[in-house]
Amino acid sequence: MSDATVPHRTAEPVPDPGGGRDRRSRWPLLGAAVGIGGMVATVVFDVRPQPPDSVVMTTPGLLESVDRVAAHAGFVTGFLTVAGLLVLAAAWRRRVEPRAPSSTAARVVSAGLTASAAALTLGYGWKGALGAYLPGGLESTAFDLPGMYVYLMLNDFGGYIGWLGVVVAAGGVAWMGLRERLVSRWIGAVSLVPVLVTTAMAVGMSLAGSPAIAGPIWMVVAFAGLAFGRSTIAR
Repeated sequence: MSDATVPHRTAEPVPDPGGGRDRRSRWPLLGAAVGIGGMVATVVFDVRPQPPDSVVMTTPGLLESVDRVAAHAGFVTGFLTVAGLLVLAAAWRRRVEPRAPSSTAARVVSAGLTASAAALTLGYGWKGALGAYLPGGLESTAFDLPGMYVYLMLNDFGGYIGWLGVVVAAGGVAWMGLRERLVSRWIGAVSLVPVLVTTAMAVGMSLAGSPAIAGPIWMVVAFAGLAFGRSTIAR
């Protein structure tokens, strides 16, 4: 037997099954668009009330301060974001995974995007339901105030928690960049940010909505970098 050790080998990208044309690919721009859509649906159209300090947060009267139009707009934008996540996951599987057959991290990315799509379907769906049940909505008489308050609580972090899958995907991209050298190292470094932010806030503060703080922003930066950068795995 030989005592010689086998040196570590990084994953090697294989030729593009689509033809290997030397040009920049634009499909990652969908990821940047999804990140923007997620920020709009989650943050811009946030329906969580912000009462003054004198108002008790558990008062059903908080429903009066919820913007029904914002709830509806967040629901529509959110569902478009979910659809974009699913298309992006499919594009990743088709264009990236065949070129990195030995990379588990590459498969974690598509799995994370799909997981977020499933979870955010519920989160944004609850936002749409709240808009339908508020005064002026299609089914404004369906629930009494206590029932409506349940929907308000579901919307507290409903559109935030589901971004955890995207954070896991960011971890996969970080590994691909820093360990396997399949994407640019700066993208790998940037991809560590949502992982570290989410971990710190979850462990230190029990903040369930922490994945949405950096997840959508990471998608904009990382996928724009894949589209315009030198990561051959994305071409």
